Amino acid sequence: MRSVLAIAMFLLAFANANAQQWPQRPITLTHGFGAGGNADSLSRLVAGALAESLGVAVIVDAKPGAGGNIASELVSRATPDGYTLILLTGGHAVSAALYKKLRFNPVDNFSFVSLVGTFPFVVATRANSPIKSMADLIASARGQPGKLSFSSVGFGSTQHLTGELLALSAGAKLTHVPYRGGMQPLVDVLSGEIDLIVDTITVTGPAIKAGTLRGLGVSSSAPWPALADVPPIAEALPGFDVTSWIGVAAPAGTSPEIVARLNANLQKAIGDPAFQARLDVLGVRAGSSTPEEMKVFVSSEIKRWNEVIDKAGPERIE
Repeated sequence: MRSVLAIAMFLLAFANANAQQWPQRPITLTHGFGAGGNADSLSRLVAGALAESLGVAVIVDAKPGAGGNIASELVSRATPDGYTLILLTGGHAVSAALYKKLRFNPVDNFSFVSLVGTFPFVVATRANSPIKSMADLIASARGQPGKLSFSSVGFGSTQHLTGELLALSAGAKLTHVPYRGGMQPLVDVLSGEIDLIVDTITVTGPAIKAGTLRGLGVSSSAPWPALADVPPIAEALPGFDVTSWIGVAAPAGTSPEIVARLNANLQKAIGDPAFQARLDVLGVRAGSSTPEEMKVFVSSEIKRWNEVIDKAGPERIE
């Protein structure tokens, strides 16, 4: 009994010593979407802030696919030593609600660090499209069910559910075209390969401001400052309101001391006006949290999306 206790005390002391010496080598910040997209841009912003404050390199590693689930599974199984982190998005909660079974637990397999911010989505079309407004979109989708196509960053992503909720709220049918994230949806909507894009301001904003893309509506209930000229979808469909979020997490079992240091450094970055300004450009409203607050928030988001899917569909995935 004494030997078991001694071993346990030794392991605890070893873990505490490692936490106190952390970080001693580069940290990897994983995300689950394509290069150039919202998650990638935000990961690089967060990585830069953490690298500056921690004094080590923070490497962004994209593992796109399955609406972010590939990256989440990889990180959930990683060694909880503080050297593997993940930038989670609202799609994490959507997947937890939409998939009947995941290869990881979306709450219990993670040590949550902090929320970073919230953002809406934009529904847009190419500038020379005959669809000039949300009212035009609704009328066309009702008149020709399934003819209009819309993009998302993957089946089960928040963009996907936003498009489905738009169709349901309008009493219409749209055809979903899933991508792996990145900028390809924008390329394809501009070329006419698809009719509509449902994506973040990071992806759509520059093209809207350049005049090559027409913003039809933002998914937030009120106008969003980064695209103040694009009206809320709620003006055409009262009550429509979808906002998403980003946050940082680590594998479950990561030392509380390491999580606390990460949280403190993120809190510092998010409170910096220069960092906030860079988030604003990407259409993200800055907002931090404690680790426990993020855990409660993610759990509440999973519950919210479960309720939405129960009412609106689509069918849950095996």
